[in-house]
This record gives sequence, structure tokens and C-alpha cells, in this order.
Amino acid sequence: MKLSKMTALLAMSVAMPAMATELEVTHWWTSGGEAAAVAELAKAFDASGDKWVDGAIAGGGGVARPIMISRITGGDPMGATQFNHGQQALELVEAGLMLDLTDVAEANNWKEIIYPPSLLDACTVDGKIYCAPVNIHSPEWLWLNNKVYTDLGLPVPTNWNEFVATAPQVEAAGKIPLALGNQPWQSNLAFGAMQIAVAGLDAWKAVNIDKNMDVAAGPEYAKVFQAAADARKLAAKSTVQDWNQATNLVITGEAAGQIMGDWAQGEFQVAGKVAGTDYTCLPGLGLNEYISTGGDAFYFPKLNDPEKEAAQKRLAALLVSPEVQVAFNLKKGSLPIRGDIDLSAANDCMKKGLKILAGGNIVPSGDMNWSPDVQKQAEDLMVEFWKSDMAPEVAHQKWVEILKSGL
Repeated sequence: MKLSKMTALLAMSVAMPAMATELEVTHWWTSGGEAAAVAELAKAFDASGDKWVDGAIAGGGGVARPIMISRITGGDPMGATQFNHGQQALELVEAGLMLDLTDVAEANNWKEIIYPPSLLDACTVDGKIYCAPVNIHSPEWLWLNNKVYTDLGLPVPTNWNEFVATAPQVEAAGKIPLALGNQPWQSNLAFGAMQIAVAGLDAWKAVNIDKNMDVAAGPEYAKVFQAAADARKLAAKSTVQDWNQATNLVITGEAAGQIMGDWAQGEFQVAGKVAGTDYTCLPGLGLNEYISTGGDAFYFPKLNDPEKEAAQKRLAALLVSPEVQVAFNLKKGSLPIRGDIDLSAANDCMKKGLKILAGGNIVPSGDMNWSPDVQKQAEDLMVEFWKSDMAPEVAHQKWVEILKSGL
């Protein structure tokens, strides 16, 4: 009886603030589609009686994360901060700098409603939960401008191989076959998408789950590096910096396609484009329709302020609530972290992702498989590879050595 009363009281305290409390929330969502999505979170928090103080940091996660971590470790913590699912905040948790959200998770049945379970597992340390997942983002998508192909009298490609085959005609028409921004993570993302698409799921699992270095060094992955070399040629004339600038090249028809995560959907929506009509989205590059369950979660640094801590827990509960999950993810282009909500308004691309998710064709993201050090080394290698004439065989060998260093 006492336990059930305590649980009820906790749920009420999470849902009903006694007075408004300001919380600074840091994140790296600054593109048009991202800003529209994060505005839904701020609107919901403000409507609950508290106040969202936006702390957007431009430049993407690679720029934002060091700033966030420096503030937390330097004694200037924010109220909440975005990280990707995985190990990015693990050292902060282990250092005792993050708020334990286990009571919020238990009061709101997170273990029963959040899917896949790996999202919570990724931020569970010693049995305690330290994050509020907000979405599932998968990077393995090929985005195509349908008009580029219809103007050339070509069928819109249905997979990566067809895309590569039509590239000469696209280029002859003065278009960029493949849009790619110059931020380091973008070339790494493209390579990651090719791993499952080209090598296949079994080979991917052998390398990233089982850590089989013989498969990593073998012929399946040699094909991946050759595909990356082909893509490097197709993107040679893409000179933009940010990912959303590359997406805009596709939206405006200056480029035919882009390998990018499903967050690109937000940019197409802001531009008024219709999925399945104006543009095509191909999960798994159309070759292997699997998605990795990466995405975003919010962590809450310890503030030593009971009033703000209560607000932090209210925000954590709100982020996982059905209403916020629908409003946020429809704008973001991402998939919700709970399957018991109404997504009848989902567009063609989100429906593809939901079907894959429901079918269980999912794999954990790289953030869950490899340490930040291994990922940074691999990212640096991809930057060098995409910006030079490094032979695919040489890049392949260097990549295997990087993976071995993380074993």
C-alpha cells in the first residue's frame, strides 16, 4: 500500500509543477526542420507550467558535444542536454555528474513502453536509468529528387546500384549525382550506410557485434570500400558544408540524391515537398531494408537544486509522453520511441521506417557498438579518404587496424 501511494505521488509530482522553473536545454538542432521539431518540445514544456530556455549550439554534434561536456565537467551544467543513444555520456554518468531518472522511468513504465529496449539499455548503468529517449533516427537512407530523373526520361532509382548506373546521365545534364557536405561526420555516415547496404546484414553483424576482424578484412568489406570510392567520384562537385545545405541541393534539383539520415525528412517538409511524389526515400539504400536504432536522448546534469531537479524530472517524463512523441517526431522525421501512439499523419517515408521497425529489421547504432575513440578514428579516416585519392584497399586496411585497437 505504501509503495503504490509513493508511486502515485511521484507520478503527480512529475506531472504537476507547483511553480514555473526555468531549465536551459542544450542541443544541436539548428536547421529549419530541426528547429521546427525542437519548438514542439519547448512549447509542451512551457505549456506544462515550466520554462524551456533554448541553448541551441550550431555546427552539429561534433561541435556541440565538447562544449556540453566541458560545461558539465567545468561546473557550469545546463538543465538538460541532448546526446545520441550510446556511450557518449557514459563517462559523465560514471563520474556521478548525471541525474538518476530511475524513479521517473518506473513511475511512467518506460521499460514497458519504450521500444526497442536497447534505447534504455544504452543509458542504464549499474541498473539505474540516466536518460529520456526521444526518437529513433536511422542514417541508412538514400534521398532522391524525382524530377531530376523524370526530366531525363529515366525511372527513379529503386536502389543504390541503379543510382550509380544513372549517375553519368545525371552528370551530363549538369547535375551533381551525389550531394555530400564537408562536415566530417557526413562522410562517415555515408560509409556506415554502405556497410549494411553493400556488405549485407550478416557481414555487418559479424564485424560490429561479434567483432570478427577476419570478416572486417575480407571480401565483403572490400566491396564496401569500392562502393565508397565510387560515391567519392559522384560527390566530387558537391562543395557545401552543412548536411542541410546538401539536402537543399536535392530539394532544389541541383543534385540527384543524398545519403543522409531520416532527419532529412524535416527539410523536405519545411520546403513543402511531398514524400513519394516530389522525392523518394530508400531505407538501406534500397538494397537491405534494415535501420539502425540510433537517435537522440536527453540527459540531466546534477544541479544540487531541489526545485530544478523536480523540473528536470517533469521534463524527462514529458519527453516520453504520447502527445510530445507525436508532435515532435512528425516534425523531426524520426520514429517514436513508443509504439502505442497514433501516427496516422505519418508520411510515406515515416511509414516505411515504421514498417521496418515493426518487422524487427533493426540493428544497434555505431554509438552502441564502438567506443567514442574508435568512432573518432574511423571518422578521421573517412574524412581523409573522401578528400583525397587514397586507394580503397589502403583505406580498408587502415580501417581494420582502427577496429582492432578497440578490442
